[in-house]
Amino acid sequence: MLVVDDDALVRTGLRMVLASDPELAVVGEAADGAVAVSACRETRPDVVLMDLQMPVLDGVQATRRIGRLDEPPAVLILTTFHLDSYVIDALEAGARGYLLKDTAPRELTRAIHVVAGGESVFSGPVTERLVHQLGKGDGRRAARARDRLATLTERERAVAEAVADGLSNAAIAQTLFLGEATVKTHVSRILTKTGSENRVQIALLVYDARI
Repeated sequence: MLVVDDDALVRTGLRMVLASDPELAVVGEAADGAVAVSACRETRPDVVLMDLQMPVLDGVQATRRIGRLDEPPAVLILTTFHLDSYVIDALEAGARGYLLKDTAPRELTRAIHVVAGGESVFSGPVTERLVHQLGKGDGRRAARARDRLATLTERERAVAEAVADGLSNAAIAQTLFLGEATVKTHVSRILTKTGSENRVQIALLVYDARI
């Protein structure tokens, strides 16, 4: 774990929360996005807990740069902001999850395990804002999304829809009567065919196509 927040008290508090889970280890912390990117290169964490508004380099820009690293870690946004623009910008930058700072400690540690496992997670209010924002999309964006999804096979499209509905690989396997390894293969192919970087971007694409 890498903890990134410009408030030292917040970083200390997060360390205490994370210490309650024996499976989580904090390998470093950073007070701004630029330091976070450098720390990712040096410590190679599995998950980065990222604030949004910070000096030097904000959380969105840092997330985008971290995503360009070799074998980048999962980025989980933890912030007080849930405005439409913040949510969309963070997810398009490659964040795998978006939580608010009023998230309960147990839910936070659970979310970290979820994103470390390749899944996505959002706070309830964030999900509402995401759906609201995507619902305002125009026809051209929907058409572009449908064109990208048209490259998928029928089975891959079903998996993409399930990803957008928030199902884990295990749940998708059970729903579609597939092996979990097969689901992982389908997700990998969907990422390649649609030019998506992660499951969140697959979900955004499917949401756009549904408009």
